Amino acid sequence: MRFLIIATAALFAACGRTPAPAPLPAADPGTQRATAQGDVVGFTAENGVKIWRGLPFAAPPVGDLRWRAPRAPAPWSGLREAVAPAAICPQISNVFNADEGHAPGTLLGAEDCLYLDVYAPANADPKATPVMVFIHGGGNVWGSARQYDPSNLAANENVLVVVVQYRLGPLGWFAHEAIRDAAETPEDKAASFALLDLAAALEWVKANAGAFGGDASRVTIFGESAGGHNVAGLLASPRAKGLFHRAIIQSGLFDSVAAAEAENGGGPDINPARAIGERLGARDAAALRAVPLDKLFAVYELDSGGFASMPRMIADGVALPEAGLRAALADAATFNAAPVITGTNRDEMKLFQMVDPRLVNRTFGVFFTAKDAHFYDRLADYQSRLWRIRSVDEPAALMTGAGHAPVYAYRFDWDEGGRFLWTDLKKLLGAAHAIEIPFVMNRFQLLGRLDPVMWTKASAEEREALSRQMGGYWAAFARDGDPNGVPVDGERPEWAPWKRDGALMRLDGASGGGAGMIAGVDSVDRLIADLESEGGLTPAQKKIIADALGLWLPARAADFAAAAG
Repeated sequence: MRFLIIATAALFAACGRTPAPAPLPAADPGTQRATAQGDVVGFTAENGVKIWRGLPFAAPPVGDLRWRAPRAPAPWSGLREAVAPAAICPQISNVFNADEGHAPGTLLGAEDCLYLDVYAPANADPKATPVMVFIHGGGNVWGSARQYDPSNLAANENVLVVVVQYRLGPLGWFAHEAIRDAAETPEDKAASFALLDLAAALEWVKANAGAFGGDASRVTIFGESAGGHNVAGLLASPRAKGLFHRAIIQSGLFDSVAAAEAENGGGPDINPARAIGERLGARDAAALRAVPLDKLFAVYELDSGGFASMPRMIADGVALPEAGLRAALADAATFNAAPVITGTNRDEMKLFQMVDPRLVNRTFGVFFTAKDAHFYDRLADYQSRLWRIRSVDEPAALMTGAGHAPVYAYRFDWDEGGRFLWTDLKKLLGAAHAIEIPFVMNRFQLLGRLDPVMWTKASAEEREALSRQMGGYWAAFARDGDPNGVPVDGERPEWAPWKRDGALMRLDGASGGGAGMIAGVDSVDRLIADLESEGGLTPAQKKIIADALGLWLPARAADFAAAAG
C-alpha cells in the first residue's frame, strides 16, 4: 500500500499541472430544489445535465466532532447556491492540487468537508432514474469530489450520479482508546470514521434523491481503487445496511486491519495511533481533538513514508465487523445482500512502474522508456495478476460460496494509448490502474499533460464505442442488478455471472478483439508455480518480482522467495 500511494503521487506529478479551474457557472433558477435541510439552486451544463455542488450531508466534523461519528447537517433558511466545489478534505498535495499553486507535499483542505455533488439528467424521474453514488480513490489519504465530472455518464445513460467526499488520512482512519472512552454514542467508538461518513452520505441520498429526480429504491455504490475498497467496506458495514442495492468495485482491495493492530502496531508497515498520540503529547480525547491540523499531519513524518503506512479499513466492530472485511463478506449475517460487480485492469501495476527510476529512463525529464522492456512487462504481469487474484477471484469465490449472488467480474484490457517520440504509452501504461475511469465517465481526462498523448484521434471512435458500452453495462446494473439489462437488450455481449471455474467480461475495444466473456480462475499457487518456471529472466530479476509479490501478500512471501530460487 505504501508503494502504491507514493508511486501514484509521483506519476501524476511527473505528468504536469492540470488546467486552472474554470470560472464558476451562473446559478440556473430552473434547478431550484427542496432538500430535507433547505432549498438549493445549482446550474445546468452544456449537455443539459443539472448539477449541484457542495451539498452538506453531515455536520462539519470539527472541534469536539473530530473523530466522532457524523452528525446530521444543520438546516438553513433561504436559498442555498450550490455552484462552487466544496473544500477538499485535509490531505497532502500532489498534482491534483497543482492548479491551485501548491507545491507537492503541502497540507491542503479543511476539516469541514463532508459534502457531495449531484448530477441529474435533464429528464430525471424519481420513479425511473437509478442513483449511482461514486466514491473517489486516492489511497484513502487524498482525493476529492471536484476531480470527477460524471455529467456525460448521467446524460448518456439517464442515471443520477452523486459524488461524495469523506474524511481522509488520520481523520478518517484512527483507532485510539481515548477516543473510544470519550464516546457519546456507540458509533463514536469506531475507528473507520470514513466508512461512517459514506453511510451518512447514503442516508442523505435515501432522504433526498427524489428531490433531484433519482429513485431512492435503486441506489448503486461504485468506486475505484481506494473508492472500490470502501465499496467493499460498505458491503460489510452494519451502518450501511439497507442504504444501497447494488455495488461496483473497480480495482478495489478487500483487506482490513484489526483494531488492536491499528492502535498498537503489530508490523513494520503499521503506524499505530497510540504511538501517534504519544508523539503529539496528547493522551486523552480532548487533547487529541485540540491538536492543530498541521501538527497532526506532520507527526506522521511524511518524508519517511510514515503517512503512507497509516492503517485504513480498520475492523473496529462498529463500522466494520471485528472479524475483518473478507470474513464479513463470506458471512450471510454480516454481508449487506446486494448484486456485485468486481474487476481489475489487466496491467494495473504499469501505472506505478512508469515512474520507478529503477525500471524507466526519463530523457530530458519528459520522455519515458523502459530500461528492460521484457522485465518491465513480466514484473507488471505478476503483480497485476496478484491484484486480480486478491480483488476478483478470491472475493468472488468467497461471496458466491456463501450464497451471495449474483456476482459479476470483469477485466479491462484496452491498451491503445498513443505515442510521442520515445514515449509509447501503449507499452508503458497499457491497461493500467485507473485507465478505465474515463471510459466509465465518458470523459477522457486523466493524465494531465500526457492526456493528448494517451487519448489520440486515431483511437477516438473505438474509445467512444467502448465507453458507451461500459456505461451501458454500469447503468443497466444500476437499474436492475444485471449488467445486461432486464430483459437482455442485445446491444452488448451478454455478461454471465461468476461461477466456480471463473467467468469474466473482458472489456476491450474492437482492435483488441472487443468485449466478450473469458473463463478460468487464477490463484496464488499458480502464480508461484509460474514464477518458479519463468524463463528469460535473471535470478536478480526473479528476486525483484518475488519481493514485490511479498509486499502485496506477506503471508506468502517465503513461498514467492523460494519460487524465485
